Amino acid sequence: MKPFFIICSMLLLPFLAIVQVPHYDKSADGFLVFHPIKTDASGKIISWYSEDNAKAYDFVINATWHFWDTMRHDINGLPYYMNHQVWRPENDARGLGGDQLAMALSSWQLLYAYNGNEKVKENMKFIADYYLTHSLSPANAAWPNIPFPYNTFVYSGVYDGDMVIGKGYTQPDKAGNFGIELVKLYKISHNKNYLRAAIDIANTLASHTQVGDGDHSPMPFKVNAQTGETGKLISNTGNGAIAGSSSYTTNWVGTLQLFEELTKMKEGNVNAYAKGTKLILNWMKKYPLKTNKWGPFFEDVPGWSDTQINAVTFALFMMDNRDIFPDWKNQVRQILDWVYKILGNDQWKQYGVQTVNEQTAYLTPGNSHTSRQAAAELKYAALTGDQRQRENAIRQLNWCTYMVDVDGKNNYPRDEVWMTDGYGDYIRHFLRAMATDPTLAPAFQDHIISSTSVISQVDYTPDLNKTTSLYIVGEELQKIKIYYITYDKTSTEIIRLRNKPNEIFLQNKLLQEDKNTAEGWGWEPLQQGGVLTIRHQSGNKLKIF
Repeated sequence: MKPFFIICSMLLLPFLAIVQVPHYDKSADGFLVFHPIKTDASGKIISWYSEDNAKAYDFVINATWHFWDTMRHDINGLPYYMNHQVWRPENDARGLGGDQLAMALSSWQLLYAYNGNEKVKENMKFIADYYLTHSLSPANAAWPNIPFPYNTFVYSGVYDGDMVIGKGYTQPDKAGNFGIELVKLYKISHNKNYLRAAIDIANTLASHTQVGDGDHSPMPFKVNAQTGETGKLISNTGNGAIAGSSSYTTNWVGTLQLFEELTKMKEGNVNAYAKGTKLILNWMKKYPLKTNKWGPFFEDVPGWSDTQINAVTFALFMMDNRDIFPDWKNQVRQILDWVYKILGNDQWKQYGVQTVNEQTAYLTPGNSHTSRQAAAELKYAALTGDQRQRENAIRQLNWCTYMVDVDGKNNYPRDEVWMTDGYGDYIRHFLRAMATDPTLAPAFQDHIISSTSVISQVDYTPDLNKTTSLYIVGEELQKIKIYYITYDKTSTEIIRLRNKPNEIFLQNKLLQEDKNTAEGWGWEPLQQGGVLTIRHQSGNKLKIF
């Protein structure tokens, strides 16, 4: 994402100059996007929806999903979000966001575990099925079987290039992000088409992974899929001048996760994945972790930019893989502090919150970026005990709720309703925050808020007339709280529950209440309800009574 004038000045889409961009930023008079700013007794920002954080976060999660789910179909018959990166009451002239569909799949996988809504799962399948059949590079290309990120002819229903440098160019980092989401979707659906496509993507990426240096990442940011030519950076001045090569990005977490998951599953070319993983990790440690040269992410920025999404996504990856980063505490803190130094925004300092700008080429605060920072800070606080940024992180999430209207429109603070920042790259950060701090999940509902496996199926009490109720008969229907299936037999779930369970069954065998065993469950009471932790190794079907 970037200021609207850059695209216009590039003359890539000259007719866009006549479109007026809405601006909702009225914070100077105590109004933020859609809502008057509300504060607590000390003048610190709280959510516009409720002073109860959990209620507010639950509302914005559900409202934004509902807006996506009920979005109108476009003139070519596809849902609007399959054609455009920006929602407007009228059709927008621009095509898809580069990571738009992978981001949606990322959030929906977490959202399905949270609410058990079958429409979320079906939307994931629809997105993946359509994108896989309308976006892949030819099998005989230099970079075969990976998706193109952009529909150069917006209503064609075909994704065939890059927004800035045109048809035939793709972004390998976005292919990796999509690939890992296909693996997760396979684990939900057991449809091997997703697994095969993920393997194809991984094979292509692994075969092109190089050593890299200070100006070249292990794979380029943009490349011509057919010829293998690295794409060009175009000057940010908007004069169309070539400013260098699109040879650098640090957005390789999705690719690393793709290699890792396929290796664990013993699927695909695991030797190539191991080599690619080593090359990428060594490069990340040698260069961006030392230089803070995080580089570009967004498809529509023509020149160089250092982005918060690249930096903090890698910080989250480090916290999830602490064994391979011996100095992770200092290095993660350094990344998070770099963000505040370079991209910190103090416009709402009077309300006790520092927000986060998107990137160096577009120094404007973002709902997706600020919520990502919040989720990372909460995770860091939980892992280290360092609570210095926790309160700011909660206020960052509160600030981010103001972007959501009552109908689920999610408007970038000084910009538009972006399908990336307002949906796929928004919901997941609230859910990740809840996973780290269960008190941020609503006490008045039951929710699976984290699992070390993928949740393949879940039914909550009001929804037990769905498919999985075939497993549940007789009086169980009157007593059960949650029925769920994980992909892996060995897994740990954290669940926010209204009441302590009476019994838990694993594969129809009673699971013991014992928080110290490898297979059992523990209960932590809170002021309202509590937190249930379940560990299991001998099965994947669980019933909570």
